[in-house]
Amino acid sequence: MSFIHWLPFALASAIVIVIPGPTVLLVVSYALGHGRRYALATTAGVALGDLTSMTASMFGLGALLAASAEWFMVLKWIGAIYLVYLGVKLWRTPVAAGGETLDVSETRTSRVVAHAYAVTALNPKSIVFFVAFVPQFMDLHAPAWPQAAVLEATFVVLATLNAFGYAMLASGARRAIRNASVQRAVNRTGGSLLMCAGVLAVAWKKAAS
Repeated sequence: MSFIHWLPFALASAIVIVIPGPTVLLVVSYALGHGRRYALATTAGVALGDLTSMTASMFGLGALLAASAEWFMVLKWIGAIYLVYLGVKLWRTPVAAGGETLDVSETRTSRVVAHAYAVTALNPKSIVFFVAFVPQFMDLHAPAWPQAAVLEATFVVLATLNAFGYAMLASGARRAIRNASVQRAVNRTGGSLLMCAGVLAVAWKKAAS
């Protein structure tokens, strides 16, 4: 793949990725609530989720979703309901006097990775977006699969670095936020935004893709 085709894709991807969405919101919420260890766990979940979405897109799942309203709606509802569930959990998470989260189930590393993975991977808009976005930067006169692999790797690396950057900023800010009321406000704000993201995911029109 030529540098001329790769560079515009990398720049466009960076612009798209840096805009905060449900995934970044989840990363920031965990980093503020639990610290750097869980920031790394959410970053890993984001990387796996983006890898899954893009791989599914490359193998035609995106085309299937774009062509089948039924499958599109099923996946969209699953992702939306999960976002609302995470929002409710985050809203109801209790905090201690020192600002530490008391919900032990939410601090298991495997659970945190799974949550971040699900929020990232179960997003039909992302899958359809990849199908519409990636081909714009491919050379029609060169083999498709090697180009797709390079573009997928580029996007996943950029998305991972972006999530890691947000996580580190949030975990750093956490040291300055020890008041329980502030932590509670952060949890409830993040929870509210996640629930709103779930509602918006349902309202998002297929035609927008």
